Amino acid sequence: MISDTATNVRLTVAITGASGSVFAIELLRALAADSRVARVDLVISDAALRVFAEEMQLSARNGLVEKLLGTDSGQAAAKFTQHTEADIGAAIASGSCRSSAMIVLPCSMGTLAGIANGLASNLIERAADVTLKEGRPLVLCIRETPFNRIHLRNMQFASDAGATIYPVMPTFYNHPQSAEEMARNFVHRVLAHIGLPQPGAY
Repeated sequence: MISDTATNVRLTVAITGASGSVFAIELLRALAADSRVARVDLVISDAALRVFAEEMQLSARNGLVEKLLGTDSGQAAAKFTQHTEADIGAAIASGSCRSSAMIVLPCSMGTLAGIANGLASNLIERAADVTLKEGRPLVLCIRETPFNRIHLRNMQFASDAGATIYPVMPTFYNHPQSAEEMARNFVHRVLAHIGLPQPGAY
């Protein structure tokens, strides 16, 4: 858990090929606006790039953060370092990288399986494996329904290893008026879970 007084926080964020691009977008926007967060190591899977194109009509291979935050994003966008999922030599693949926590949003069942079984076959799985072995918070925002027994078993394996299983379930008690508002409230709950409560959150 990140300390309430923490500054210069470094986070790892992974976006996989499950449906739910709007949730990933709201997460990046929240982190860009949070002055406590100094750096975000961002890994976007190839499948996620396709989902971004299909759900948001957005090409995400290059300059994703700038496209999401706008041309005036400046310093906020500069805190993001984007890696490819094949870059197993990235700093976040090592336990010596002082990332405070890792969030996978959305987390596909394939990524869950790779993490739960310690495959470390790409940078997302390896960074998650490092997060677990170093005892840091790992939040897997799974996105699938219904669950089969393999999904349930992998969730149990990941939970037993120290991950938090945080299904993408929007709330309605706050009377959201749009998909973006539902996604924003969910993201606020995830960030509060790791110790980064957001202003104005329900």
